[in-house]
Amino acid sequence: MNRKEVLSHIMSNGVVAVIRMKDTQRLLKVIQAVGAGGVKSIEITMTVPGAIDIIRQLAPSVPGDVLIGAGTVVDRETANKVIDAGAKFVVGPILNLEIIRLCGERNTVVMPGCFSPTEIYTAWIAGADIVKVFPATSLGPKYFKDIRGPFPDIRLMPTGGVTIDNVGEWIAAGAVAVGIGSDLLDKKAIDEERYEVLTERAKRMVENFKKALK
Repeated sequence: MNRKEVLSHIMSNGVVAVIRMKDTQRLLKVIQAVGAGGVKSIEITMTVPGAIDIIRQLAPSVPGDVLIGAGTVVDRETANKVIDAGAKFVVGPILNLEIIRLCGERNTVVMPGCFSPTEIYTAWIAGADIVKVFPATSLGPKYFKDIRGPFPDIRLMPTGGVTIDNVGEWIAAGAVAVGIGSDLLDKKAIDEERYEVLTERAKRMVENFKKALK
């Protein structure tokens, strides 16, 4: 997929699973489980041990409709490495204009992390494909409604504070997609290797996202 196709895929699916697991042995099973439930965009954060090597191994082996991206990318050098490894999108917890420029040069979807209206606007005019609002826990859906007033064309994605049950509120407030970690990736179920629980949670998440679009 090219950059435009990757962006379209993320927005049509609407859910980015944020994986911060340290147990890399179970990682592929987790990806398969949420993929079976309809979550097709997977963000492997740089806090995962050996994250770049994991992306390199996973990217060519996952089904064609599953996107592997990189998260918690904070500098240009790391962005370059994850793209070389096969990441289809790059997500950051902060606004780094060098990363946005690099992703533009390399035709890769970029989603920098922003908090204030100034950061959000700066990221957008610099070329961000989607602006990740982080930590959205501190802000809530009403903040998105307020931002959409002056900036109706900016694509926003909350990360932090998103749950299976409240995803509809974020979409109704103007988000084009959501990033979700712990509420989707049930730690107890993973520890017990009950991956069917993750599939069911993923199904509910995607269903709630699609309902909110109607």
